[in-house]
Amino acid sequence: MDLPPEGTRIRLASHLGTVRFVGSVDNISGTWLGIEWDEPRRVRPGSAPSATPIVDRFLDLSVPNSGSFIRPSANISYGQSFLQAMSSKYIETPHGSGSQEKVVLGSSQGTIIVEAVRLDKVRGKLADLGRLREVSLDDQYVARCDAAGTIRETCPSIRGLDLSTSLLPSWDIVALIARELPVLRRLCLNRCRLRSPTNFAVMETAFLHLTELQLNGTILTWQEIQTAIAAMPNLELVEMGYNSLTHLQTGGKSPPPNNTVRVINLDSNACSDWVHIWKSLEHYTSYVIFSGHVEVLPITVIKNTQQGLHTVKHISLSYNKIDAWSDVDALSSWCPGLETLTLSGNPLTSQAQARHSRPFTISKIPSLLTLDGAVISHRERADSEILYLSYVITGPGSEDERVKAHPQWLDLCKKHGRPDETAKRNTSQDKLSQRLIALNLYRRLSLTASELDLAPIVLRVLPTMSLRGLRMKTCKMLKIKATILFWLQQSDGTLVELGVDRDKQDIDWLGLDDGASVLFHVIQT
Repeated sequence: MDLPPEGTRIRLASHLGTVRFVGSVDNISGTWLGIEWDEPRRVRPGSAPSATPIVDRFLDLSVPNSGSFIRPSANISYGQSFLQAMSSKYIETPHGSGSQEKVVLGSSQGTIIVEAVRLDKVRGKLADLGRLREVSLDDQYVARCDAAGTIRETCPSIRGLDLSTSLLPSWDIVALIARELPVLRRLCLNRCRLRSPTNFAVMETAFLHLTELQLNGTILTWQEIQTAIAAMPNLELVEMGYNSLTHLQTGGKSPPPNNTVRVINLDSNACSDWVHIWKSLEHYTSYVIFSGHVEVLPITVIKNTQQGLHTVKHISLSYNKIDAWSDVDALSSWCPGLETLTLSGNPLTSQAQARHSRPFTISKIPSLLTLDGAVISHRERADSEILYLSYVITGPGSEDERVKAHPQWLDLCKKHGRPDETAKRNTSQDKLSQRLIALNLYRRLSLTASELDLAPIVLRVLPTMSLRGLRMKTCKMLKIKATILFWLQQSDGTLVELGVDRDKQDIDWLGLDDGASVLFHVIQT
């Protein structure tokens, strides 16, 4: 039996791994394969010398405690070529010369059988791989490229290609496949394990038209990803989530940044140092997505350097650890051109003052156009800023302390006029709570019946909130992720549906004033 070279990708039952060692182990007879498994938590298949000192001595592991030894066997699969996977996935063998076949409708659970005519003719058309533009070979265990020219001749029209969960061993093999696809625009390599490229001549000609790249769950380092995308001159979006990244730059020499990239998705990594993130991304991008560990955005550094992420216009910081308004103030300084922001799921938006979070955030970031998916209208911005001013003026502290604690204070005073200082003692002052309206929300238990929950849910909101914002706030109040349908109950009892086509309109424009009765129905997603 031929033994695989080190670096070969394998599949054994449902387990994927990479060969890290081939040979004898101490005094144990026979030949062993040392395997680094993609998912260390899985039970290691087969019996092998698995003591940690032996594993650590023979295997150079990327992830601790992910290695074990197995015997070479016929049960080990080394994958298939690209065209073999294409044929297996997209070409169905003709059933014969008969003109009719019995087909079971999949949605009928085997209860409906129909006769179909000339299905082989349909199969013949689908077997023309040259017609395919979007191809998914996820879980097809592609491991190698076919002979030069054969892929280009067989399927030259592929624009989107998914090679996730493959047995491809390196970027060099990926590049050989991509070079055969002259119009490739989108490439998914999620959950692959790829060695760094060595044939840069092929890399530089393989991805000339690529605009989107997914590398989620690949455990590639930031430097390895930068090396790969440096050969992609038109790349616009790169996803690198779930890669256990704790840092981006590590002090070593990295290739020049790919300045065509406009979107970087770092979702569900372990990066937490905002200053480090900023230094790593300062030459990039207009849209950055983080979630998981970002805690504090220190404003002192940006004040000292007078620099920022001027090109970043869109940031998602959902489900991080941001818990102070000073972080939002700092974000405005770090990203002075910020237009789109998501903050949902942070402690700051879940605390007692969460009902203030939207108007406060709008007031603290003057460039912001969209917050948590809802567009900020000119009227909502004006109302939010006036309410924020009234909140600040009623707080304790001197003017100097106020300016220090609220960086937008002076600019907002100049824009709207300074609030009356006597508001501290005047309870009739236009406070935030006095501008909120109360909506009575009645839950419809069914779309086909008029049955309602008898007790309404009272929700206090700004009249300038968009209908989309009301849907999101209702989900948040109910602590669910779902689709919310709304109806406005008029004085005569008739219902007016508030469809998603009205989501950008303010609720007061739609007739939802103080005390309005609104029916809603929850569709779980």
